[in-house]
Formats: sequence, C-alpha cells, structure tokens
Amino acid sequence: MLPQLIGSRTWRGDGPPVGSAFAMPVEPDRKAERLTEADRAEILSFLAVRPVHTVVMASYIADNGIESELNRGSFYGYRGHGGELEGVALIGHSTLVEARTDMALRALAIKARSPEVPLHLIMSSGDAAAKFYAHLTEGLSEPRLVCRESLFEVAFPFAVRKTETELKAATIDQLIPIAEAQAEIALMECGVDPMTRDREGFLKRVARRVEQGRIFSIYEEGKLIFKADIIAETEDTIYIEGIYVHPDRRGRGLGSDCLAALTLKLLERVENICLLSNVEFESAHRSYYRAGFRRTDECITLFV
Repeated sequence: MLPQLIGSRTWRGDGPPVGSAFAMPVEPDRKAERLTEADRAEILSFLAVRPVHTVVMASYIADNGIESELNRGSFYGYRGHGGELEGVALIGHSTLVEARTDMALRALAIKARSPEVPLHLIMSSGDAAAKFYAHLTEGLSEPRLVCRESLFEVAFPFAVRKTETELKAATIDQLIPIAEAQAEIALMECGVDPMTRDREGFLKRVARRVEQGRIFSIYEEGKLIFKADIIAETEDTIYIEGIYVHPDRRGRGLGSDCLAALTLKLLERVENICLLSNVEFESAHRSYYRAGFRRTDECITLFV
C-alpha cells in the first residue's frame, strides 16, 4: 500500500487509513452509559485483563476517582445483553478506548459526538482508534494528525545495564525548565506547544506531577540534561512518557544510561514498565533497546 499523507505525517499502517470503510451500517442496540464510583470494582476488573494497554485509565481512577475534573473527561461503559461490560472509554480531552466488541466501540463513539466533549486526541491499540473516529464522524472527516507509536516494555528478567547514573525526583523550583522540556516534546510530537496554548493549565498539570514525585531529572551545572515522567501507575504497571535529553548530550549514550537507571529504580515498585514512541523516532528506539526495553505492540494516536 502506498503511503497516504494525513495532516503532516505519513500513514504507513498495514490496514486502511481512517475513513468510511470502518463505519458500521447499523446503530448499536444498546447505548453507552456514564460510569460512576459504584462501578469502580467492575471497571478495574475489566481493565485488568490488559494491564499494560489500560494503565492510564486505571491510574486515573486510582489517582482521581471515576468522577473527577482532573480526568479531563468522563468514563463511559457499554454493556452487552448479559449486562457485562464490553467496552470502557475515558471520553474527553484525551480519549482512551478499550472495547472488546465492534458494537461497544461504536456505542462509545456515538457517545463522544456531543459538542460539549472537547476532544483533542484519541488513543487505542491496533486500529481501534481509527475505527472509533470513523464511527464518531461517520467517515465524513479525517483527523488533523495520525501518529503510529510503538509500545515498548521491560520486566524482569532483562539484561541489566550497568550505570552509575543517579536520578532524583524533580522539585517544584525546577518546574519551568521541566515544563519547557515537556512542551518541546509535545510540539515535536503533535505540532502544538502547550506552553503557548494553555500555559497556566499546562504548568498546573506538570506541577501536580512534580508534587506526586512522578518526574525524575538530572541537572549538571544548573542545566536540565535528562528528565522522564511517570504518566500513570498501577499496582502492576508504570507508564513513562516525556523522555528528554538536552540537545548537547544527545547521541552519546546518556539517554539509555538514565533510562536504564530509572527502570531499575521503578521495577522495585511494579512488575512492568512501558512507554510509547512514534515509529519515526528510530534513534530514540535504539536508546530504549539499550536500556533493556523490547517492542511488543503498536498503537495509534489521532489528534483531532
């Protein structure tokens, strides 16, 4: 299949691009319903079937509860005829989808059609995000940007990389350089600078992560040379994002040394560490491999 240009990236997926080919001709016979704290145990049990793929939703529930403004969206579920959950989605700024039937996926997409839902991105494994978007728009539009991302994981046993690197939890006085580094990553990934678009809100979210002890950094001579964020954490899995190496230190092994040190530190808390990386960032992938990670799956993120 020839690459198709979508937004500013090139679609190179094995399947078809986002479009009407995914649209189902019939409406689901049941509607997705908003979930509440009363559904917590059932939701977590549903998400636990694929703990790595659903770590962000499970972590949001653990950190904020099911009904919280901090989730920047609402949880919805779809139940089959037997009354059991067949799909769960956090629908909002970052829409995360875990659906086990086509009917669940379509029902959740229909629920996201509300003009009150401020969609920014849709993420899921495989082609589920593309199907969700096709159902959402009835195949009448394309997302602004499509990013294919490789899922990397590490767990014991793995080849431990010897390193003397010492990472420390970031402190609030380091907020601005850390936020600027994260904004640089976001701009490179999706073409939007959050420090320009929503500086106050972005700094508030980064500050909360600092206060939670979820950002690790290394400074040399007062300069931030490495940082990485824990975006989500459950009893079993930690999801890392925002891996940054200062431009002056790239290509010299610093990133893999720091990531290996952080991995060893975090594997004292959970069984699995995972991260996502754009398939085009091959130099970063080499660093992840050297740190002990392996590529296990592929996800699609749609910026809408």
